[in-house]
Amino acid sequence: MADKKTTPPKIEEKEYIIPLRKEWRKVANYRRTGRAIKAIKKFIVRHMKVPDRDISKVKLDMWLNQEIWFKGKKKPPAKIKVKAVKEGDIVRVTLSELPDFVKFEKAKRERRHKPSEKPKEPVPTEAPKEEEKKEETPEEKEEKKKQEKEKSQSVAEQKAAQAKQQAKQQKQSKLKETPIHRMALKK
Repeated sequence: MADKKTTPPKIEEKEYIIPLRKEWRKVANYRRTGRAIKAIKKFIVRHMKVPDRDISKVKLDMWLNQEIWFKGKKKPPAKIKVKAVKEGDIVRVTLSELPDFVKFEKAKRERRHKPSEKPKEPVPTEAPKEEEKKEETPEEKEEKKKQEKEKSQSVAEQKAAQAKQQAKQQKQSKLKETPIHRMALKK
């Protein structure tokens, strides 16, 4: 008997110009862009032969969505050129011709969100740290404590000095304020 080889799912790629005006003219003004989105999905389902005509298997690109919603919910584009890529049952729909600023934004977003390629360094064991701790003498510990106390005292003194300066500035600003003269009351 012959062995059946499993083939990877076919990847179909097609470009379409989808007319949207006929669809969004059928609904109220405030629902037009939502209907345009649904029209794109229905068109892709019909033309890419999605099983069971399931609209949930059609995924629109973020940039395509932004392009459709650009003018708001009352004024979607009359037609749009898209590229549909079918991978198995799922169809991904993108703009066929991206504007330059969108290309730049897309590249920028990919650079920001790409996973890091750094190999993980092995975590050093805790044993060397313990040895370092044991090597400290009681005299060194006392010195560290003294240094910490001195640091905390100096920080407290600096905060007190800043508080005094702020108080002086507030007093001076109150003295500098001049009363408002009302011109209408003078005769």
